[in-house]
Amino acid sequence: MGLRGQLIIEEFQSRCLEGNPLGDPAVRETPVYLPEGWIKSREYPLIVVLSGFTGGSLSHLNWSAWGETLPQRIERLILEKKIPPSVVLMPDAFTRLGGSQYLNSPATGDYEDYMTGELIQWMRKEFNAGIDADRTVLTGKSSGGYGAFVLAARHPDLFGWSLVHSGDCYFEYGYLPAFPIAARELKKYSSPLEMVAFYGNPQKKIHHEAIDITAMAACYSPNPDSPWGFDYPFDLDTGEIREDVWARWKTHDPAQMVRNPQILANLRSLSGLYIECGQQDEFHLQWGAKILSKRLTESGVPHEYREFEGGHFNLQWRYDESLSWWGENS
Repeated sequence: MGLRGQLIIEEFQSRCLEGNPLGDPAVRETPVYLPEGWIKSREYPLIVVLSGFTGGSLSHLNWSAWGETLPQRIERLILEKKIPPSVVLMPDAFTRLGGSQYLNSPATGDYEDYMTGELIQWMRKEFNAGIDADRTVLTGKSSGGYGAFVLAARHPDLFGWSLVHSGDCYFEYGYLPAFPIAARELKKYSSPLEMVAFYGNPQKKIHHEAIDITAMAACYSPNPDSPWGFDYPFDLDTGEIREDVWARWKTHDPAQMVRNPQILANLRSLSGLYIECGQQDEFHLQWGAKILSKRLTESGVPHEYREFEGGHFNLQWRYDESLSWWGENS
């Protein structure tokens, strides 16, 4: 990979993920980048990069033509002196359904505890990185951006910097348009479990909307009494919105979370909050970013808000912008 620093891939054994309801592995391949000259006796900033929906830890290492892997990008920013030498953690929170949103759910597993109760402590102990919140940066794109906002909003004692790229927000625009498409796709199967059984089958095309909404239902509206462990926000027969379930979803919406005084207090305590989205985002998340920024401003939460020309995909280059902003302000 041509790095001057070191890339290691640890097999991290998670207690939090043992016995999870989807039967996903508790041992996760976890890449860690160590900057050139890293020694354990020296304390380092920690950058935690969360992958988007259907992504995993190894997604950050994928070679691409004329592009950079995440470790290569980080190392270049260090060499350009835009950010300080930093340790980088690339967690794996993938699930059989496509993702966890970095939340605890009885339908998927305790991924929030995995992040906050295990991985951060491991990085502090083994790599002397992110010893305090002000030296810990949390970032990600799409579902990773969602996780970067929510985890920092709930755990400002661990994450002092939140850099949010195209994060899920304002669910009315981000998810609601997908409901009728997902409902139509689900009608093809005897149950959601039958549809899930076809995931990964190259001969079976399943609409992304059905995959996405199914995973989000497992994260936002788990129900142990359901045959599949969660409730959909619409009736599977008629497609009518189930207002009680939809209300549960919206409690997880960053645009609604900032109505909570404790969340606002947590956000005000952060060292830095950066929010951005492309003006042509295919999932309409630019509106959620605008709404979130407006509500934060009205509530007196300092933050950096940016828009850029572009959509939702292939946004790795935007890490140059957010991480450089962190480097300038830290």
